[in-house]
Amino acid sequence: MEMIETDICILGAGSGGLSIAAGAVQMGARVVLIEGGEMGGDCLNAGCVPSKALIASAKHAHAMTTGAAFGIAPVTPEVDFGAVKDHVAQVIAGIAPLDSQERFEGLGVRVIRAWAKFTGPDAVEAGEYRIKARRFVVATGSRPFVPPIPGIDGVPYLTNETIFAQRERPDHLIVIGGGPIGMEMAQAHRRLGCKVTVVEGAKAFGRDDPEAAAVVLTAMRREGVEVLEDAPVVGVSGQEGAIKVEIKDGRVVHGSHLLMAVGRQVSVEGLGLEAAGVEFTRKGVTVGADLRSSNRKVYAVGDAAGGLQFTHVAGYHAGIVIRQMLFGLPFKASTAHIPWATYTDPELAQVGPTEAEARKIHGDALTVLRFEFAENDRARAMHQTEGLIKVMVVKGRPIGATIAGAQAGELIGLWAMAIAAKIKISAIAGTVLPYPTLSEVSKRAAGAYFSPKLFDNPMVKRVVGLVQRYLP
Repeated sequence: MEMIETDICILGAGSGGLSIAAGAVQMGARVVLIEGGEMGGDCLNAGCVPSKALIASAKHAHAMTTGAAFGIAPVTPEVDFGAVKDHVAQVIAGIAPLDSQERFEGLGVRVIRAWAKFTGPDAVEAGEYRIKARRFVVATGSRPFVPPIPGIDGVPYLTNETIFAQRERPDHLIVIGGGPIGMEMAQAHRRLGCKVTVVEGAKAFGRDDPEAAAVVLTAMRREGVEVLEDAPVVGVSGQEGAIKVEIKDGRVVHGSHLLMAVGRQVSVEGLGLEAAGVEFTRKGVTVGADLRSSNRKVYAVGDAAGGLQFTHVAGYHAGIVIRQMLFGLPFKASTAHIPWATYTDPELAQVGPTEAEARKIHGDALTVLRFEFAENDRARAMHQTEGLIKVMVVKGRPIGATIAGAQAGELIGLWAMAIAAKIKISAIAGTVLPYPTLSEVSKRAAGAYFSPKLFDNPMVKRVVGLVQRYLP
């Protein structure tokens, strides 16, 4: 084996690993990056990028059927499902050079395309190489979790890793799982001409605010997506083109294709973490707020760190780790300001606690501000009036926000910044925004914090009366 000594060795070339590699090498550290699969990881190849490309195609198809309200005659779109998948592939191909082995080698990173395994507390082996490093980063991400449903081993099924290569349009797609992945794919396939049934063992959008989730569920059901909640699956059978899903209450769903979207499983098996003295569970590497493991030489970021499973979290973790490894600064990760979004239509976004979570923590100290999209002029102009924003405020500062509505994933950014920077609600209320924009829903919600203090306050009215009486 060839021996390599380096400053930083990164296991995994997904969002977190690539961010650390690029940042560290450009600031003078020696970096080895190891990847056994595809450069770019799940986000580029089977997650965020292809799913949003597919959703974009579906949105164009849907727009052709909904023009009547704008004076445009609706038409039934002719969907070339194979061409849709070509679009998805082209989007991936356009981004791939940024994550490529060639680019990172050009930056000075030593890239090894092999599967890595720890052989001790300060060494890993990958292919024909043995790498010793001062610091290691586990950035191996996650993969689709497929539960042991009776019959699943004998039935062809899709996951997010395979559905984007499916070039023939499913006649009837059954989706097991009502989380973000399942619901995004359900609506997209319905708009592209498939019959779709979602089977969820508990509640769809279960981690989100129920009131906000109901806005999206109503819209999806109106479009023809069948969503079965409180429907645990007890068995599956059949073959491609003829799939049967059995539900605990006796109902049976028949379809042509099956998508498993019940969650993610962190990829830590086979890494030899035991040999490195790194504690871990099935949820990921056990780390502290500094993202360090029980072996002080080993960090974990992104999904591998066992927390929120989002690409932007991996990027955030990368910054935390780089500050520590390169500069020795005691930075720690937090989740209070981390937003997430589900790109259905309407979209669903959250940062900080939901209303129910915030009430448990803060009780009567909590103020909940609300504003409906139906009262926003831009939403009216676009006929996208479904939705609302809720902002959770304690002592004049926002601690959380929930948005269900058009462009919620874009609108949540203001509240993520406000929470991260500890900005007062008065600063949001005092911001001047262009008219008409959807972003005014945030300003109007913030303004609602002061309305009772100004408009329902007898003292204010007396002062105004006196001023009007005596001011020249």
